[in-house]
Amino acid sequence: MLPTTTIGSFPQTGELRTARADLRAGRIGTAGYEDRVRAEVQEVIAFQEKAGLDVLVHGEPERDDMVQYFAERLTGYLATRHGWVQSYGTRYVRPPILAGDIARPEPMTVRWTSYAQSLTDRPVKGMLTGPVTMLAWSFVRDDQPLGDTARQVALALRDEVDDLEAAGTPVIQVDEPALRETLPLRAADRAGYLAWATEAFRLTTGGVRPDTQIHTHMCYAAFGDIVRAIDDLDADVISLEAARSHMRIARELAAHGYPREAGPGVYDIHSPRVPSAAEAADLVRTGLRAIPAERLWVNPDCGLKTRGWPEVRAALENLVAAARSVRAEL
Repeated sequence: MLPTTTIGSFPQTGELRTARADLRAGRIGTAGYEDRVRAEVQEVIAFQEKAGLDVLVHGEPERDDMVQYFAERLTGYLATRHGWVQSYGTRYVRPPILAGDIARPEPMTVRWTSYAQSLTDRPVKGMLTGPVTMLAWSFVRDDQPLGDTARQVALALRDEVDDLEAAGTPVIQVDEPALRETLPLRAADRAGYLAWATEAFRLTTGGVRPDTQIHTHMCYAAFGDIVRAIDDLDADVISLEAARSHMRIARELAAHGYPREAGPGVYDIHSPRVPSAAEAADLVRTGLRAIPAERLWVNPDCGLKTRGWPEVRAALENLVAAARSVRAEL
């Protein structure tokens, strides 16, 4: 009841970014870089266990960007060295170029996820970027319908999902933050888009056993007009931004009759402000007015990549304390 988790990423420290730059420049070798990543995974797992989180993540220290990381490991994608595009504020990314047919030559995430799981008895989530977001945040070939390209990406990701499950990963999260963002402006085009977009997600995740829990995540958008599509994803758990809107999405899900589990966020990660345990508990109680306790998760709004460790430690400790205090009231 009221399980706690995070969305996926933990702070990308200066040491991690320096190690990645040193690897690219040849100043350190692969072994040295992986030692740094391994130490970061150890710290992330140890902190989450101490804080009392229920479902853990490995923190994604090996990933520079949630799309580029996978694009560099799939055939059919090209990556640039200097093609920087502003994402928001002072954050820039290098969108990859999807130019050919997509395939996955080898596992992309299994090694680090399995390593993290070896450090703890608590479940560790496998973390992937979904097919719609892989298209939305790339420059995509235009010689075939987007839906066809999405299915190719989905089939490659499906192989990864299957390998994660075979490696013993009990929870697999496939992020689709761009699902609402890519909704066509013309109302007449929306049904067709949502049909292939949700199909691609189900193609990615539909091969798992019933006991493997599928999560997805979306952040910072108006979801009221796509709640039916969210339902059509058929994910077991969805986490969404909700702290700024005071749980509006929880009410929208309830109004739709959304039948599955949901984690409307209680910690606004785009602010350096650390919410108190009492504030987070109030948001959990607001969420409970719309979603029953057996289907409500407690988590941040989004990943923690852009935040610093001191605020993340305090905020997540308060988040766990909030969940515990509300559980005691039920």
